[in-house]
Amino acid sequence: MSWNARVARVAPFRVMSLLEIAQAREAAGHDVIHLEIGEPDFATPAPVVAAGRAALDAGQTRYTPAAGLPALREAIAGHYAEHFGAAVDPARILITPGASGALLLASQLLVGPGDRVLMADPNYPCNRHFMALAGAEVDAVPVGPESGWQLDAERVARHWRDETRLAMLATPSNPTGHMLDAERLAAVADTVRARGGALLVDEIYQGLCFDLPPLSAAAIAPGAFVVNSFSKYFGMTGWRLGWLVAPEAAVEPLTRLAQNVFLAASTPAQHAALAAFTPECRELLEARRRELGRRRDALLAGLSRLGLAPSLPPQGAFYLWLDISRYSDDSEAFCRALLEEENVAITPGTDFALAGGEHHVRIAFTTGEARLEEAVSRLERFLARR
Repeated sequence: MSWNARVARVAPFRVMSLLEIAQAREAAGHDVIHLEIGEPDFATPAPVVAAGRAALDAGQTRYTPAAGLPALREAIAGHYAEHFGAAVDPARILITPGASGALLLASQLLVGPGDRVLMADPNYPCNRHFMALAGAEVDAVPVGPESGWQLDAERVARHWRDETRLAMLATPSNPTGHMLDAERLAAVADTVRARGGALLVDEIYQGLCFDLPPLSAAAIAPGAFVVNSFSKYFGMTGWRLGWLVAPEAAVEPLTRLAQNVFLAASTPAQHAALAAFTPECRELLEARRRELGRRRDALLAGLSRLGLAPSLPPQGAFYLWLDISRYSDDSEAFCRALLEEENVAITPGTDFALAGGEHHVRIAFTTGEARLEEAVSRLERFLARR
């Protein structure tokens, strides 16, 4: 049997294979330090868990509307108003099974065969793959320290073609952790709008910011499609819940897509997520954000001692994007050897970058400072043998 040719364009996510190997080593008795997966060691906040239990006890297990629980859509709109000064009509918010559900809806609505999409390289690989499944071609624009590891207005203008329909941004980004400030984000939005295109902004790591205040395209570029998630800042990875903010005219077709693709997001998860916006939960989440900032600084200090610290420290998320070209031109082999020799699991850059991924790795500072310091010591031993 032959498969849909679009599926062949979806590459495997190498970090998952590496995780499987790391877990097997753990099961065999090795002390593995996990710095590969984008999931901090924090549990889901207790108020969210309690709200989820209460929803189950109350029998809140039936379908919600396809666009989501009205109370949750209103809570998200209030979040935008309170923290970003954005007036977002709750009717423009669709609740989805994870941010992946939001990306699926947006990609299916916005692009099709023959269309082209601009996004930065490196980038989260599933962003490219969703566009490929929609039949579009991705123009992955190389970025680096000179552009703050972001796609900016100048690059958008230079790479835009007649067939380009969409530009996609991610701020803070995965894998580099860098952000666009309000001025640069507005410039990209203006550039895309002038060419009659659509703008899709991945804000999945919004809130996890260390050096710049968090911002949202919902306030800066009201016509943009904005993807967010309860997984990262809100600590609800396994609950699989995200959302999409869309222009008013797009809500009806997106709702039709949602009805057919996944019907509705998890009802208990939606009720649980209501507690994420309470003052009690916000206080806990901000404490965790500060803890991640301390972890970032500790890891940067250790890597600086090894001469490996990035020239631009990440401003958000919980990743470092490291250039290992002094030691290897094969990041996959580098990561396998580090795991086998020192039991430190990190992610090869080939998962994220089409250009230069073989010279980079991603490190997630998702564990405590003591374990990060131990990881740096093990890395130092490993590099000494190279």
